[in-house]
Amino acid sequence: MRALARLVARADGRGGTVLVELHGETPLLLRQTPTDGGVATVHLVGGAAGPLAGDDLRLEIEVGPGAAVRVHTVAASIALPGRPGAVSRMTVRAVVHAGATLHWLPEQLVAAAGCAHLAESRIELAAGAGLRWRDELVCGRYGESPGGAVVHTHVDYAGRPLLRQSLAVGPHAPGWAGPAVLGGASATGSLLVVDGSRPVEPATVDGTVARLPLAGGPATLWTATAPDAHTLRAHLAR
Repeated sequence: MRALARLVARADGRGGTVLVELHGETPLLLRQTPTDGGVATVHLVGGAAGPLAGDDLRLEIEVGPGAAVRVHTVAASIALPGRPGAVSRMTVRAVVHAGATLHWLPEQLVAAAGCAHLAESRIELAAGAGLRWRDELVCGRYGESPGGAVVHTHVDYAGRPLLRQSLAVGPHAPGWAGPAVLGGASATGSLLVVDGSRPVEPATVDGTVARLPLAGGPATLWTATAPDAHTLRAHLAR
């Protein structure tokens, strides 16, 4: 299955945001929900199971100058096996203009046994743009070993690299569960905050949660591991 969804937001000139383009194809269905404090809110609704191996799904987001958008999903995304030898792909491309803010806050990606999944995000931020970008990965459903999943995150700020991050888990990623990667944890995630109004904070490690200020912009990256999705969310929500 191939599907493309697109979201374009513009400032309305009255302190709010209007969605000038909002469309999708099964299983990427976009639904606008009530605005929260001038921030346009959209939920991504899965119109079918998956992604299944062989699916190629793409989401494009553009947030115009001065606009603000929050994107959620209504449930976790479960990557499932499909055609032998096939890979499922979910690609998100986001452009955030000066003075705009994007909050990308989906539910977890679950790498079910036997899956082969690639999740790739590319975000372009203009100088003065804001971002909250959360990624969470759960390695397998309850009681099962995970399939193969690769998560790439690529962020530029003002035309320069800000973040390049990749994680691979599953049977074709040697050492992924070892002490150098997840240390036996079954859930891992990160939260990238780009906000010029926040003070710069030093790098810290508190248990399985780490905070790292980034050199390429007014940005901080939190990363965490946990035994389950609920604990992971609590770590990142702090």
